[in-house]
Amino acid sequence: MSLIPEIKPQQSVELLKELHILTRDGKINQDTRRKLKQVYHLYQFIEPLMADVLTEKGSLTLADHGAGKSYLGFILYDLFLKDKPAAYVYGVETRQDLVDKSVDLAKRLGFDGMSFLNLTVEQSITSDALPPQVDIITALHACNTATDDAIRFALAKDAKYIVLVPCCQAEVAAVLRQKKNETFGKTPLSELWRHPIHTREFGSQLTNVLRCLQLEARGYQVTVTELVGWEHSMKNELIIAKKTSKGKKAARERQESILRELNLEELRERFAY
Repeated sequence: MSLIPEIKPQQSVELLKELHILTRDGKINQDTRRKLKQVYHLYQFIEPLMADVLTEKGSLTLADHGAGKSYLGFILYDLFLKDKPAAYVYGVETRQDLVDKSVDLAKRLGFDGMSFLNLTVEQSITSDALPPQVDIITALHACNTATDDAIRFALAKDAKYIVLVPCCQAEVAAVLRQKKNETFGKTPLSELWRHPIHTREFGSQLTNVLRCLQLEARGYQVTVTELVGWEHSMKNELIIAKKTSKGKKAARERQESILRELNLEELRERFAY
């Protein structure tokens, strides 16, 4: 058991060392303490979702899309899933070196219910290496359109739960900036993003609003909250979606109205799948 109070008693100290959250002599610094707090806080949101799926189905598949070093997947597996043989975690990542390291780490730790795949979003949707249906999709700090890739994958896999922490959303802001002069004559709402700092922040918030409407249009009940306190991370918005219905036409209509009003109709396809 670790002597560091932040570490959960069932957590593998060896795993935390391999993920460089702990030093080789078992110590933790301020930066990695913040990272650990973020992942643990996200775990508190995801653990009841995993428990719900296991109770309902007796099995669980979870895919971490844009997994990077697979911090989240490893910690979810270590804390909750490693003693549940009917559970399986997939890490989907396009950087082969990170995939190779994760494969090696899972093997050394005996985490047999994990696999790591070097796949693009298009490949991940059609690959035989992943099941046709995946219960839970996560994407932690997936930058810019990588969050949209995770949503696209989750919709294709008919996920019951989608858990997103978006990051570095620049595409909508770029279109707002590009069309700023044109939009000034179209709507007074353009004042919301006239100044560059407002363009960036408004574009980021608008991106997540459009994503939430997209999920609601596809039948998901959406909750948006903080991941951790702002003192720990500025990339702090947590979106949790649960599949509850066939979809809401009104959500799609509101999304269309926003795109039209803000002169962003060229982005329709991005948020419409």
